Amino acid sequence: METNAHSPATPTPATATATDPALLNGPAARAAFGTIGTGVRIYGVLTGAALVTVIAVAGTGHLVNPFMWIRAILLPLVAVLLHRLARSASRGSRRSFERLRGVSAVFPVAIVGVDLIPGVCPWWYAALQALCVLPVARVALTLRGAALRAAFPGGPGARGKDGKRKAR
Repeated sequence: METNAHSPATPTPATATATDPALLNGPAARAAFGTIGTGVRIYGVLTGAALVTVIAVAGTGHLVNPFMWIRAILLPLVAVLLHRLARSASRGSRRSFERLRGVSAVFPVAIVGVDLIPGVCPWWYAALQALCVLPVARVALTLRGAALRAAFPGGPGARGKDGKRKAR
């Protein structure tokens, strides 16, 4: 890499791109992506357990409505999608990072919100679903941490040197 008087010899968070290995492979970013990966895996295990629970409840002759079946089958598939987005983001994909940020923020609220509609599902199923999305909420918070904001500079909510939000 050639340098001149106007370009720094090593990238800084202000001049680096999202695929800069110095930022993505730093200890803070690696730890954040480790937390995200663990959260997604825990979510997958919990939703798998929720599916097994629905199967067991139906097998014992109790009422399981179509909403519960559909949700119990679809949510483990969402874990696969979240896992793929997390892996892609950890490799430097800004697009996957932004999608994962959006999905992880909206998803827990949507799941709990729908479950709170009276008559949609029994209380125990709503509680089980709320438990399942807790790791996704942690993923959402981790994605908004300083380490990943530095690794993916200039995204939504980015601030300039003066502390004000940048215009997009």
